[in-house]
Amino acid sequence: MNFMYIRVSTQQQDLYRQEELSKQLIKNGQIDEVYSEKASAKDTERPVFKSLLSKCRKGDCITVESISRLCRSMTDFFNLIQEFKSREIIFKSIDEPYVNTDSNNPFGEVLGLFMAKMAEMERELIKKRQRAGIDKAKREGRYKGRKKIEIKNEKIFETLYKQWANREIKSKDFMIALGLKQKTFYRRIAEYEKQNNIIQTEKHLEKQMKELNKQVRENKQNRENKKNTQ
Repeated sequence: MNFMYIRVSTQQQDLYRQEELSKQLIKNGQIDEVYSEKASAKDTERPVFKSLLSKCRKGDCITVESISRLCRSMTDFFNLIQEFKSREIIFKSIDEPYVNTDSNNPFGEVLGLFMAKMAEMERELIKKRQRAGIDKAKREGRYKGRKKIEIKNEKIFETLYKQWANREIKSKDFMIALGLKQKTFYRRIAEYEKQNNIIQTEKHLEKQMKELNKQVRENKQNRENKKNTQ
């Protein structure tokens, strides 16, 4: 199987360019299936990417537009290339064909590590600029914090929320359905619950259990005390 992995870092970013490329590769018979994701490349713990890795078998191929779509860390790139080689999975980059694992280029891995390091440095530079922008906005009194997370279809969110609150679905499934990372997911849950005056489910249940256990212990102690006085 020939897979393509496409990714952008945030929900606000657009996958259009990569989607158009994947459509062309499918049309040319170079790709069989596409895995798309909106998640940061700060590490490789991404639900869709992990699902792709688990599906890959010996002889399968993973194609990306560029190394930065796969990862933005030299260490992650090195580890992934080693995993691909050990599992005999072919890796290809459209923009950097010299790193393709089937190219027999003796310098391919070294060049790949260099490009991954450049992507890592670019990510750090973006973060540095963001922090500088936030600091400036705070000094000028213009910083309003993070924007509210937008969910395209609120009815779908409400339905999933009810299933999640009733423990019919797991948090992981809820996150995958929304395409959110863990921290963003729980922040959106908190926003929704605050907006609708809903007691936070997990904390409420935890509090109830603590109170119940406390009552059980007190009742047990009272029975023992009564028994000792007889």
